[in-house]
Amino acid sequence: MYDIITIGSATRDVFLRAEGFELRKHEDSPSGVEQCFPLGSKIEVKEITFTTGGGGTNAAVTFARQGLKTACIGSVADDINGKEILEELKKEKVETKFFQKNASGHTAYSVIFIHPNAERTILSYKGEGQNLNAEETLFKKIKTKWLFLNSLGGNYELLEKAVLWAKENSVKIASNPGGKELAYGLEKLKVLLENGDIIIMNQEEAARLAGVNYENESEIFQAMDKVVKGIFVMTKGHEGVAVSDGKNIYKAGVPDSPIVERTGAGDAFSSGFVSEFIRSGDVAKAIQLATANASSVVTKVGSKAGILKEGDWGPWPLVEVKTNF
Repeated sequence: MYDIITIGSATRDVFLRAEGFELRKHEDSPSGVEQCFPLGSKIEVKEITFTTGGGGTNAAVTFARQGLKTACIGSVADDINGKEILEELKKEKVETKFFQKNASGHTAYSVIFIHPNAERTILSYKGEGQNLNAEETLFKKIKTKWLFLNSLGGNYELLEKAVLWAKENSVKIASNPGGKELAYGLEKLKVLLENGDIIIMNQEEAARLAGVNYENESEIFQAMDKVVKGIFVMTKGHEGVAVSDGKNIYKAGVPDSPIVERTGAGDAFSSGFVSEFIRSGDVAKAIQLATANASSVVTKVGSKAGILKEGDWGPWPLVEVKTNF
């Protein structure tokens, strides 16, 4: 019996840092700013870091380091990158026997350009990560108390089967759904929202899903509390987090910490929250570990290097959690 099993993406990541990555404002860019380099040029890379990522494996490492018996379900190719991912998970004491290994294709791969301001641009190749077969996840062979669903690449069949299996087997569900899952809309996602014990997303995602104004936080919570059976966690970037348990709303800010790059911060927050809630059932403590875990991850290059171990809350003071808003 596992304490928790994660289902989600698994990638091989390479981080590149160079002085030639220039920022330029561009009105057509979704963020308003683009990271550029001259076409046809050769730019010297000052720093290169190879690691692994993907929401499923990132969360699994947090759970394992927090002392939970953990397994991870994902999809990789039978190549060197897939083997590297599985070897790293094994070193972290995460069970990998439920992984789908495909003889053809390539393991998911990301190239991340890091700017000196700690922001980054990611070139993402989904590869075999998007081919996780719902029939091959071996639900009949797994036993767990919790199931953590991360981004499933828009695989609705897998999402639905996982949720219904968990419901039928009295397995609790935590989820930080990806953009492709959220794109299905509120009605189609009710299978997850109405059965999930912990649902996590950012404010922009929640507002879009609920169909309300991004700045109207109270309306977002009113809408989400109607469909989320359990705890709803809404991250707010540099403004912190707000959490509803259906009775109270908890809020906390973000402690000051140095930022090297932000990859994996969201995964660290989500998995940190779920880890502590499994352990104590205390929302305030869950927010504190989630915040500490995310704050630690952004001080390192890569999404796993800064993940905290059990009992290690890092050098940051505990955030103040306020309730009853």
